[in-house]
Amino acid sequence: MATQRILDFLATRRPNGPCLVVDLDVVRDNFHAFQKALPDSRIYYAVKANPAPEILRLLAALGSSFDTASVAEIEMAMDAGAPAERISFGNTIKKERDVARAFELGIRLFAVDCVEEVEKVARVAPGARVFCRVLTDGAGAEWPLSRKFGCVPAMAIDVLRHAKKLGLDAYGVSFHVGSQQTDLNAWDKALADAKGVFAALAEEGIVLKMVNMGGGFPTRYLKDVPTAQAYGQAIFGALRKHFGNRIPETIIEPGRGMVGNAGVIKSEVVLISKKADNDNVRWVYLDIGKFGGLAETMDEAIRYPIVTAHDGSETGACVLAGPTCDSADVMYEKTPYPLPLSLTIGDEVLIEGTGAYTTTYASVAFNGFEPLRSYVI
Repeated sequence: MATQRILDFLATRRPNGPCLVVDLDVVRDNFHAFQKALPDSRIYYAVKANPAPEILRLLAALGSSFDTASVAEIEMAMDAGAPAERISFGNTIKKERDVARAFELGIRLFAVDCVEEVEKVARVAPGARVFCRVLTDGAGAEWPLSRKFGCVPAMAIDVLRHAKKLGLDAYGVSFHVGSQQTDLNAWDKALADAKGVFAALAEEGIVLKMVNMGGGFPTRYLKDVPTAQAYGQAIFGALRKHFGNRIPETIIEPGRGMVGNAGVIKSEVVLISKKADNDNVRWVYLDIGKFGGLAETMDEAIRYPIVTAHDGSETGACVLAGPTCDSADVMYEKTPYPLPLSLTIGDEVLIEGTGAYTTTYASVAFNGFEPLRSYVI
């Protein structure tokens, strides 16, 4: 949320146009909270959440590992000081030449979810470690992940068996319970599936070593969310339940939970209008919208806290929209957003909890608007 450091920066620097400001002190606190909550799990920060060099450098210095989705992200993590052995190529959809380039850079840990991907890795990254992603239903997540990634547990067994046959190190399984996951029990079913894959392959003499428990750790938006400590207790309880005293090596991949609450977007009200004289819902247009970095308002999935100078006064329902000439650039209409009736054109508003998935979602120049500027303090 808006720390005093962020408020002071905005007051003294007065940046023009919409911008994101990220407080590194909050990122540091979040990293330590994850370390404390799951002390036996290695933290692989999901670079896609916010790849700002300052964030990557801080996390690399703190000892974090990195989950990357492309060669560019691998190079960003390495430029920030992370050695190759602390980087995972976690995307299950990779060009063969990108696998080869990652291997050349020293990456030895790759995600797969089908035999075709295993064959790519085997051809250009011989002997590499692979983990197979298992499908989860994402129940309880505000931003569920679709069936695009992962395979059913029975297929994961075949995939890892094939990896072993092709000379790869069948290293483990992964899953993702859905982004902004607020159900503490979400990891239980996924860990049960993981244990099933471990047990089936152990019978064939293939001993898996690692469970990548993915991300999903939330940040606070309009509702309180459980603490990192609460997630740690629930996840460790599920690990003990399914793996007993033989708990494998574990990885977590926080992205939103690491940087979401560290960032605030400063925006300006461009227009307030109505569509009819008797309309009781105002349209409030900001200078940032879906195409400026707020893509996660798609289907109104993520509802950001919005702070104004008029908070505490009487509010009324608003449709909140962005500034572009695209009719899809509406953030909240199905469930209108309550904003002060005294809000006026030219007012600045702060959109909190925007440290994750904003700068990287911003379009390059749609309608001539520049990409979302970012300041890391």
